[in-house]
Amino acid sequence: MKNNKKIINAAPVPANGGKNTVASRGAFNPDEYRVVRGGVDNFLLFTILILLAFGLIMVFSASYADARTRYGDSYYFIKRQSIMVIIGLVTMVVASRLRITFYKNAAVLAYGFSAVLLFAVLFAGDTGGGAQRWIELGPLRFQPSEMAKYSLILMLAWYYSKYAEKAFDMRNNKNAYLYGTMIPLVFIGFICVLVMLEKHLSGIIIIGCIGLMVMFVSGIKLKLLGLFAAIGVAGVAAIAIFTDYTKRRIDIWLNPEQFPREGGWQTLQGLRAIGSGGLFGLGLGNSRQKYSYVSQPQNDFIFTITCEELGFIGAAAVIVLFGLLVWRGVVIALRAPDRFSQLVAVGITFKVALQVILNIAVVTNSIPNTGISLPFFSYGGTAMVVQLAEMGTLLAISRHTLEKK
Repeated sequence: MKNNKKIINAAPVPANGGKNTVASRGAFNPDEYRVVRGGVDNFLLFTILILLAFGLIMVFSASYADARTRYGDSYYFIKRQSIMVIIGLVTMVVASRLRITFYKNAAVLAYGFSAVLLFAVLFAGDTGGGAQRWIELGPLRFQPSEMAKYSLILMLAWYYSKYAEKAFDMRNNKNAYLYGTMIPLVFIGFICVLVMLEKHLSGIIIIGCIGLMVMFVSGIKLKLLGLFAAIGVAGVAAIAIFTDYTKRRIDIWLNPEQFPREGGWQTLQGLRAIGSGGLFGLGLGNSRQKYSYVSQPQNDFIFTITCEELGFIGAAAVIVLFGLLVWRGVVIALRAPDRFSQLVAVGITFKVALQVILNIAVVTNSIPNTGISLPFFSYGGTAMVVQLAEMGTLLAISRHTLEKK
């Protein structure tokens, strides 16, 4: 999978202070390993390109009826999505060629910039669907919470790589507690509070889960992580129960037929689309539900149109492709030569996996509809560009592998 390999370090540092990494299972001896620099992971690259092509096909198939009805142009959505994919691919190529030190140096700045944008949304954001999540600058409309997810991964990875000695000081529990648990939780909680003020429950869940996963992989004590995870779950549950906006979502989820004009219709028609696809589907382009039954089918509910047109086989193909991407991301993380690279790779891979699981859970009505997009498929500019930037970062990490001599 790699070629033109070059040995750049004969004595790598284990990624997790000697714990839970490929380089440190058992008795780690740095003299037995070397860091090798080569090309990007071709398997991951091809998987990304296949997902993008598949996603573009489905965006066009799912959107052309809605685009013609709303804008008089069947190509309205696919033209815009194609432009964002091109921009995203350029971003991915550039990101894949940057050195890991660039990401380390940019982590704090990216986190701070994301926080500023989240603050800006509260005062000058565009409101839609009962939530305030977007910023408009002329023709551009983007969602800062998408950037915040990526920047949080970089920030936590930078923090644990810089303060590893204090965060994992087993001889000083006070230091380990403060630096290993409390300060990272402040980073996570700060972003979650800003996103909560936007009435973005799914964003809180995703950001919180990403943060806890990075903390878990870093090697902090599981008892502490479990305690704070439980507190986080309780907090999200309280928001869902006592906030009118999220409480309404739960009511619609439990009884979609009773709220046809407030989201129940979308859920019911999505389930009908999934059920009518059968094993092989109605054929590409032959969906019936996209004709004003599933509203904006090119967005969060695009998986239902995929099921209707391509059936169980098509849906399984989508899941398998994402499974391959996640598997490759895990392989890259396990081979990463340092703590920062490993944590970034895990964070990005977990983010994709989590969003896929949650999107499918939403469209099958397994969880309340919280507006979670399907990576590489759902129509949306900010998400697409950020996702491809993350893939570029993962490809950059894949250039450096830890191998035995």
